[in-house]
Amino acid sequence: MLASKLVETSTITTQHRCTRFQTFHHETQKMDCEKLEETEDNYECEEFEETPLYAAVLTYLSYAILCIFGWLRDFLRQSYVERKKGALDPNAKLGFVPLYQSYESFYTRNMYTRVRDIFNRPIGSVASSEFDLVERVSDDYNWTYRYTGNKIRAINLGSYNYLGFAEKDGPCATAAINSIKSYGSALCSTRSELGTQSYHIELETLLAEYLGVESCIAFGMGFATNALNIPALVSKGDLVLSDELNHVSLILGIRLSGAKIQTFAHNDMKDLERKLHDAIVYGQPRHHRPWRKILIVVEGIYSMEGSICRLPQIVELKKKYKAYLYLDEAHSIGSMGKRGRGIVDYYNMNPNDIDILMGTFTKSFGSSGGYIGGKKSLIDHIRINSHANCYASSMCAPVIYQILSSIRIIMGKDGTKEGIRRIQQLADNTRYFRKNLVDMGFIVYGNKNSPVVPMMIYMPARVTRFNREMLARGIAVVTVGFPATKLLEARVRFCISASHTKEMLDKALSAIDEVGDTISLRYSKRHEHRRLKDLK
Repeated sequence: MLASKLVETSTITTQHRCTRFQTFHHETQKMDCEKLEETEDNYECEEFEETPLYAAVLTYLSYAILCIFGWLRDFLRQSYVERKKGALDPNAKLGFVPLYQSYESFYTRNMYTRVRDIFNRPIGSVASSEFDLVERVSDDYNWTYRYTGNKIRAINLGSYNYLGFAEKDGPCATAAINSIKSYGSALCSTRSELGTQSYHIELETLLAEYLGVESCIAFGMGFATNALNIPALVSKGDLVLSDELNHVSLILGIRLSGAKIQTFAHNDMKDLERKLHDAIVYGQPRHHRPWRKILIVVEGIYSMEGSICRLPQIVELKKKYKAYLYLDEAHSIGSMGKRGRGIVDYYNMNPNDIDILMGTFTKSFGSSGGYIGGKKSLIDHIRINSHANCYASSMCAPVIYQILSSIRIIMGKDGTKEGIRRIQQLADNTRYFRKNLVDMGFIVYGNKNSPVVPMMIYMPARVTRFNREMLARGIAVVTVGFPATKLLEARVRFCISASHTKEMLDKALSAIDEVGDTISLRYSKRHEHRRLKDLK
């Protein structure tokens, strides 16, 4: 029984923290890819081209200049020479304690606030392949906004709507709407009290069949599925080996558990095995007692890098060292594999080789919430001990019927091949979009089959310029910079959907080509710099 196994004795230890994306690791990975033929079976070939030296120098110089001018403006403000309110928190005049402290306040005043218009944009329609952005303007240097009443129509390259189920029409929307007539909009209770309806059981039963596991449990929030369930699985005296690029929900859950956390270099199986081996040899620090158990925590698709975990090797290591495996399939479930069943399906592996299968409904299924699947003993243990199950409100009917309908379509239980069509369309769109970006000379991270497509921008000014220029051309994108990424790793993250047509992708590629040429974003040294028209 897995629940009882999770409290048995196992051994593991911890070593030094590894540097993110080591150059040697990148170059070795790239050379390995070059040795392999570019076939559909080459599942693990990924590319992480290192930052060009000139781009790194200019990025550091850009932040240095921003800091210098920020300190100068702070000095002028303290001297009452500069009186522009845009650099000050307007609440300070009302006698409030400053909302931000130390460097966070400095960064917010002098850098983030200046470009806040490119973040947190509100939308005014369904978040499908195209949507309406609500137009807003600021009269006080981005501290506050006023809405003009206009909307900006744009192609959506930022939402996680991988299979295109986030729509207002069709069988999923109809099922969700009709469920309100039968069950209302809320249960106002927890699952452990009076909050379990027949449709909760139906969802968990269908999920178990879909994932190929004994049992499943569903939760109303994806973030909480990680943050509040990991503490029910590990505690003090246990060791968690976590990929250094794991999502913050995983990191928070591990920290809340009280277990010892050790990171290993991203997708580096040699580093993972070294830490497993040393753990067994040395045990816990100080008294060297064996660890109670070991839990390896990885993601299917890493949402900021576009890479996928090396599941076959990880499973081999976890069996070799008698460890347990927690796989977060938030971005990979539905979007990867011939049957849309995630990384396990992508590698054609046995789901029973993964002890804890986690995923969310917020992406491929167009809904909200998360789940955990595995042995029945594990799920029974979580039902009793998880704060997410005991204290959180039950998922409402329309949310669950959206999930049920989308899963049935993916599995073909609706009597059509629409699910398979969407899975194949997403795969085709992903490879088409990625290949064109790479062929144009942009640095693109990740696996060629990942629908998360990060393109490197590096310099802070270019992050802002790219976002604004793309929107001016009718393309809405998500740009990410420091402190969400490391100083040298600012990027734009495209999310591809099955609902994108070839015409939409071509329009986006044309805009990227034009803007990339205007602001010089073709950094690649491995691929020739070409314009889109030259690829046709």
